[in-house]
Amino acid sequence: MATTNQMHNLTTLIKRLEAATSRLEDIAQSAFELPQSATAAIQQTAAPAGSQIPPSTSPAPPQTAIGPAPPTAVAAPPPPPPEPVPESIEEFDNLINQSLDIWVKLSKEIGGVVATQADKVLEAFKEERKFLLITTKAKKPGTNGADMSLFQDLLKPLSNLITDAIGIKDANRGDPLFNNLATVADSLMALSWVTVDLKPYKHVEESLAAAQFYGNKVLTANKNKDEKQVSWVKAFYQVLRDLTEYVKTYFPNGNPWNPQGVSAAEAAKAVNAAASTTSAPPAPTRGAGGPPPPPPPPPPGPPPVLKINEVPPTPNTPSGFGAVFSELNKGEAVTKGLRKVDKSEMTHKNPSLRAGSTVPDKSPSTRGRSPAPPHTKPKPESMRVKKPPKKELEGNKWTIENYDKPDAPIEIEVSLSQSILISKCTNTTIILRGKANAVTVENTTRLSLVVESLVSTVDVVKSANFALQVLETIPTIMLDQVDGAQIYLSKESSSARVYSSKSAGINLNVLAPNPDGGDEDYRELPLPSQICSWWDPEKGDIVNEIVSHAG
Repeated sequence: MATTNQMHNLTTLIKRLEAATSRLEDIAQSAFELPQSATAAIQQTAAPAGSQIPPSTSPAPPQTAIGPAPPTAVAAPPPPPPEPVPESIEEFDNLINQSLDIWVKLSKEIGGVVATQADKVLEAFKEERKFLLITTKAKKPGTNGADMSLFQDLLKPLSNLITDAIGIKDANRGDPLFNNLATVADSLMALSWVTVDLKPYKHVEESLAAAQFYGNKVLTANKNKDEKQVSWVKAFYQVLRDLTEYVKTYFPNGNPWNPQGVSAAEAAKAVNAAASTTSAPPAPTRGAGGPPPPPPPPPPGPPPVLKINEVPPTPNTPSGFGAVFSELNKGEAVTKGLRKVDKSEMTHKNPSLRAGSTVPDKSPSTRGRSPAPPHTKPKPESMRVKKPPKKELEGNKWTIENYDKPDAPIEIEVSLSQSILISKCTNTTIILRGKANAVTVENTTRLSLVVESLVSTVDVVKSANFALQVLETIPTIMLDQVDGAQIYLSKESSSARVYSSKSAGINLNVLAPNPDGGDEDYRELPLPSQICSWWDPEKGDIVNEIVSHAG
């Protein structure tokens, strides 16, 4: 009987397990079935026209409302990757973004006309960058009329910006920051190295030398006074030094252009089109109601810090007379470091010590006298070796020196980017045809100089009996330690500024109307060489007046 009951219980348990399993299978199958509306839509779509689909005999599961699909974001097309540029253009960009950017920021801090001129210089560097990019894509234009006109058109934006920067200096000659403006203006022709085929880096070096004429004046005037001005000059010098190294590295023998490239007109059109495209990138768009764009990536971490073994500063100990007064200011403490002398070491109590002394006894006649310097005579003129005359163009700098009574006048053709140095010439006439950048004259006697036109100045130093004639235009003439000079200015250059220091016997000749009604004639105007100065207690300032000699 017990065995029968156990079998009955086991059978009952198995049936219950089968029922639970079947129920679980029904629940799982209903979870994957489509809603009735969706099933009907599928059947109507799949059935042929005119046929009927019998209704489902299975119980319909609960229907769920299907809302409109969420709008999907419209992804903006990815921008085209930037066109790779040659290494020379990348390095020029580094020059603009590093040393030039530092100088421009310092110019902004100084402000005024210095900041205005710095903006023009920055634009000029960017225009030169565009010109260099064109030369990497194009063949060099020929020398015929159309090609030369195209070449000038490519350089015209750069030339206009250089002219504007120089014009800022000319328009602000009375400004307190004129020396800053002249430092930049006199050296900005460095950007014209792109037109030089032979060692163009020499042209940039000469521009740095031109900048130092006024730049050193700024350094001297602001030393230990205005460190911002000092940093400004040094930063500008660094720009020109970096430009020199750049040209020497990538264009030591001039710009070769691209022998396999397209025409210059096509390259210029492509570069200008690329510049206009990249200047205004399209804003990313997204569909209405779409998710916002992902946040930008986090900024990069701080740059690595170099651990440099710094040398601790040495204590600021006085020296010379400062050390003497520092010791005296200690008072009684000044003798703390002295050692007491024993009686056995005193010479006035031990004659034997005096007898063994090695110090020589000085007679009163020679005591306190310093040895006389050796008498040297200057070398006579007949024994000096005369250097041969030289007339040479190196880079963009003409050098004319050591001429003495040549048989004929020295005549040269000059261009806008060239400067001329005339040194140690005697009884010589030099004629400069064309428009040059600047002229420097030094250590000459009886030199006659004829100039057609100049961008910058004629600078005359340590010369005697000097004569200058200007045929067209010149902005500035500078005379330093000049003994006797005749300057003839044309009608176009009659407003030129003449600066003189430590000079005498300077006569300025300008064209003026003839009082008799005839043609214009030169009028001689002596420049003052003597000034009378005194203190005026009523004005509280010093008064300077030019002394005029009559009779």
